[in-house]
Amino acid sequence: MQTVGRTPRSARVPPDPLLANRKKPTGASAADRGVRPTSGMTLVELIVAFTILLVLTSMAVPLARSNVKRIKERQLREALHDMRSAIDKYKDLADAGKLGIQKIDTYGYPETLQALVDGVKGSGQAADTKLKFLRRIPRDPMTNSYEWGVRSMQDDPKSQGWGGQNAFDVYSKSNDTGSDGKPYAEW
Repeated sequence: MQTVGRTPRSARVPPDPLLANRKKPTGASAADRGVRPTSGMTLVELIVAFTILLVLTSMAVPLARSNVKRIKERQLREALHDMRSAIDKYKDLADAGKLGIQKIDTYGYPETLQALVDGVKGSGQAADTKLKFLRRIPRDPMTNSYEWGVRSMQDDPKSQGWGGQNAFDVYSKSNDTGSDGKPYAEW
């Protein structure tokens, strides 16, 4: 006959004879008995762990900085390419006579970068349409602003000033040097 809630005697595990003779501690802590606790870390282990983390972090920071610089340089190249392509399209349409009347001293280039965004009325069959070349002026990733250096066709190619006649070329106003050794203003 079995009782409810108890395991039968045949299912019970017999006691281990080696553990049966062992004395149980009588209230003394592990430190009192001379046994070192196994949980936690020693001061030396903590110092070694933090030193390893410091070395790994100091190696990762320069890599992250160079990666950020490389991304900004790619964004700068894309922005310059977009604006220079828009200026070239404007010039091609002006030379083909598809834009309205142009000022003589602009030589078929836009007067400002903003003219590429605002658009220009066409001529001939496209007289009632406004041709736009850029949706917006892109942000300069190096200076984090929307102001770009502009050169007119009459300006010196290395000039940092703008004569104001037309927008022949654009450049970054950053004074920093790129990873290729050239200043961003000369890209």
